[in-house]
Amino acid sequence: MKPFGRLLIANRGEIAVRIARAAREAGIVPLGVYSEADAHAYHLDFMDDAACIGPAPASQSYLDIERVIGAARELRADALHPGYGFLSERAPFARDVRDAGITFIGPTPEAIEAMGDKIEAKRRAREHDVPVVPGYDGADQSPTALRAEAARIGTPVLVKASAGGGGRGMRVVDDLGQFDEALESAKREALAAFGDDKVLLEKYLVRPRHIEFQILADTHGKTLHLGERECSIQRRHQKIIEEAPSPALTPQLRERMGAAAVRAARSVGYTNAGTVEFLLDEAGEFYFLEMNARLQVEHPVTELVYGLDLVQLQFAIAAGARLELEQHDVSPRGWAIEARVNAEDPDNGYLPTTGTITRFEPPTGPGIRLDAGVNAGSEVSIHYDSMLAKLIAFGPDRRSAIERLTGALEEFPIDGVRTNLPLLLRIARNVTFRAGYTTTAFLVEHANFLHPDPTGEPEEAVLLAIAAVLTDPRAWRVGRMGIPVRLAASRGPIAVTGSEAGPDGAWQIRGDLSGDVEIEATGERLVVRGGESRCAGRVRVDACGVEVVFDAQTYRFGFAPPPALDGKAAAAAGGLGAIVSPMPGKIVKVEVRPGDAVLERDLLVVLEAMKMEHRIEATRDGVVKSVAVAPGALVAGGATLVELEA
Repeated sequence: MKPFGRLLIANRGEIAVRIARAAREAGIVPLGVYSEADAHAYHLDFMDDAACIGPAPASQSYLDIERVIGAARELRADALHPGYGFLSERAPFARDVRDAGITFIGPTPEAIEAMGDKIEAKRRAREHDVPVVPGYDGADQSPTALRAEAARIGTPVLVKASAGGGGRGMRVVDDLGQFDEALESAKREALAAFGDDKVLLEKYLVRPRHIEFQILADTHGKTLHLGERECSIQRRHQKIIEEAPSPALTPQLRERMGAAAVRAARSVGYTNAGTVEFLLDEAGEFYFLEMNARLQVEHPVTELVYGLDLVQLQFAIAAGARLELEQHDVSPRGWAIEARVNAEDPDNGYLPTTGTITRFEPPTGPGIRLDAGVNAGSEVSIHYDSMLAKLIAFGPDRRSAIERLTGALEEFPIDGVRTNLPLLLRIARNVTFRAGYTTTAFLVEHANFLHPDPTGEPEEAVLLAIAAVLTDPRAWRVGRMGIPVRLAASRGPIAVTGSEAGPDGAWQIRGDLSGDVEIEATGERLVVRGGESRCAGRVRVDACGVEVVFDAQTYRFGFAPPPALDGKAAAAAGGLGAIVSPMPGKIVKVEVRPGDAVLERDLLVVLEAMKMEHRIEATRDGVVKSVAVAPGALVAGGATLVELEA
């Protein structure tokens, strides 16, 4: 079937690559768009032609409806796929595409409008006998009314953007005294991300599962579901691990929830692919959360378990084809789990990070799929989402899928930028996750996953890290003193000097850890022998530090600063008074002025990075000495934002 000739993909990153591949398989010409910052982006390698749509900020390029439709006309596209994010759930965009005589691969503008407005979606869900979370979705959006409704609902309460999704414009309020600040921040983030600052309030369920159902509906009246995905492991309301099917659902519960999902879709006359999201509480009751009127990030797990290509089905439905599937034909076969690989710094609270990827070697093997938006040489900027790739493992059962995922995560070297691979590995190896007991509170209850192991790294891992630096061809020597190595470990800085002591890899190590050893390096595999002892592991050295895989565990050592920058010396230089930016970004708001008295954890600055807002707080009580930034300023990671009096 060749429903269209030329398809504009109005997106970037891995989803643009995914859609381009599907288009080419269908005999459709894939066409791309890019911002000035993406002129050399990976997704362009998969397009037959592409057009620049503006400067780096998304608001001036990927979110500019006129520029995107102009690119479609310039490239002679007769169809357009929005991907996810950006303009994918903007009803005016879908309407303008249709009015331009271009087929929109997705639902109608009317369905997007109805389901894109979370308030209207909940109203329709209630009318079609779909249970919803208790809350407030009224028309009065004044802070006074919202504050009163929050008090009525009771804490914890969730402030949630009515438009959009992806965790943006969402804040959990545990103390009503913080409600106004949370409301202001949620509205500001929602306006920036979706162009609409309207919010709703929901009772925040503390330990639910996040279960979503994949919907397909043709234009001839047939609507069915393709089972569920479990998406409970989240951080900052953004999914990290997704799987299909869910370990929590019985066939009977799947049937009930699936039927409710179909009713929700029919309530707006939905067509094409979409996702209905639910919260499932510990008592087995489920509640409608929202409907995403687009293809989801995590769609690959459904494709693998049900043996279907959702993008190809989107093409067919948009071309007017009838769905040949019947609901009774749909049943899961096997298990699939997806892990989102993000550019995040494990040593800095997993905040987004930027840089140039110098090494990107995806794992291979039975049941392994990678949907990537980058390769070696790609630039990770502050302007867009931090996701680099999606690693998906498929197996005949959940246990085999987990083992394949774990092995693939262990064999995925990425250098040049820090990533969340250590976090993903901790989750994959965790007994609670492996037992299937996952809720949206998983990372709250396993907060240690987000921090270095307090027990410290084993001596073998430290020794392997030191040996990796000593044998790295980029290592530098201090005169006749050998090679200085200073690593940042959870126990504190580790400083040694290594000197070659003869042929065949003999070294003398002196300092915080001392001994005479033999080091044998073969690619990433390293063996260190000393006396009767021997340790072996895989190591990777990059500009940020050393990663060691030892005894099925991964350890990350940064490069520690020289002693002159530590402790009392930094205090003497006034360093302890400086509040610095944890990452590159844009200043959204400055809350203080010189002379203001602040308490520890008071809000100083709001920083926007990779489409999310981050609170920069006072590290101690004090008086503001100076403010180095203003709203709208772009800052580098490590830049001083506010200085407190000594």
